[in-house]
Amino acid sequence: MLYHLFEFLHDKYDMMGAGLFRYITFRAMVATILSMAYIGIFGKPIIQKLQKLQMGEIVRNLGLAGQMEKQGTPTMGGIIIIGAVVFPVLLVADLTNVYIQLLLITILWTGAIGFLDDYLKRVKKNKDGLSGKFKIIGQIGLGLIVGVTLVTNSDVKVRQFSENIDRSKPVVKLKEGVDFQDVKSLETTVPFLKHNTLNYSQLLHSETISHIAYVLLVIFIITAVSNGANITDGLDGLAAGTSAIIATALAIFAYLSGNIIFSDYLNIMYIPNSGEISIFATALVGACVGFLWYNAFPAQVFMGDTGSLALGGVIASLAIVLRKELMIPLLCGVFLIENLSVIIQVFYFKYTKKKYGEGRRIFLMAPLHHHYQKKDIPEPKIVTRFWIISILLAITTILTLKIR
Repeated sequence: MLYHLFEFLHDKYDMMGAGLFRYITFRAMVATILSMAYIGIFGKPIIQKLQKLQMGEIVRNLGLAGQMEKQGTPTMGGIIIIGAVVFPVLLVADLTNVYIQLLLITILWTGAIGFLDDYLKRVKKNKDGLSGKFKIIGQIGLGLIVGVTLVTNSDVKVRQFSENIDRSKPVVKLKEGVDFQDVKSLETTVPFLKHNTLNYSQLLHSETISHIAYVLLVIFIITAVSNGANITDGLDGLAAGTSAIIATALAIFAYLSGNIIFSDYLNIMYIPNSGEISIFATALVGACVGFLWYNAFPAQVFMGDTGSLALGGVIASLAIVLRKELMIPLLCGVFLIENLSVIIQVFYFKYTKKKYGEGRRIFLMAPLHHHYQKKDIPEPKIVTRFWIISILLAITTILTLKIR
């Protein structure tokens, strides 16, 4: 809103200082500050309100050190994170940008799914919360919205330069000897390859089939990453800290992909209007870091499914709109490992029970962070080590821009 106001004041009255809001870097920093300020102002009152409403965590005794001390800690703190992202984005981002609109829909949609799950558990005393079937339906619905929008919206384009352009269509001259076209395309980025783009349409040789396949891929990614973040949310500060690191890397990708100079220098895909995404990403970083003020060990509030599903869903959507979805296994490696640890544990238990008549386990407990708790490693040390791994993965992901 402020962006549009200052844009009007700059164009209409040439107001001094209003032009600052045209700079993405300025607005990205303001978004981070506003996000953290939001949590500083509203965080404690929201936590107190959750306590008053008796939205305390119900802990099932799994024999983990310090576990029962968390009984009654307010949950549903994800509403703090969502507010801390939406508030600055509404103020300083370009709300006409299709990517911003998609990301706002994503965080509110997945947050609503998580909120309903937390509500059923805490208020309606339904220990299972929202049925897994309904969660999946909700995630599929969001995947359809994101996938179909990216396929059909006329503002979603990539820029192709001289050697790749279709000369039968209008061409724009960037400089002497360099022409370009902004075109609809299902191109994406492939890490570690010299010519690091892949066009899904060329793989399937049919526009209709490739569009359907792409939408299905988007649905799968959003479902997988949101559930991965949900599973990771098991220790104080683990999901919030890991998400902050991932969002930082995505903010860098957004700025580079939306900047014609840097994208040309790094030889990466230029995505028109994608620089605006960095404002959303930096607001997300600020929200996650700010939330750690209350969520770091020992936590005063848990994000609950409201927060974890929202974080996972919006991280997946950020990667997809930036055409970096094939980097998710590396960038979101902690989410992936946590997810795989559960899948492997369940599969191996069922396999050994069928074969030997007795179920056996690979990990002491799944997901993986509980395995280390069972080994009597202090919770803050586990969280810090997972953060370190996430930082290394994020740096490696950024390095793929040059390592080919």
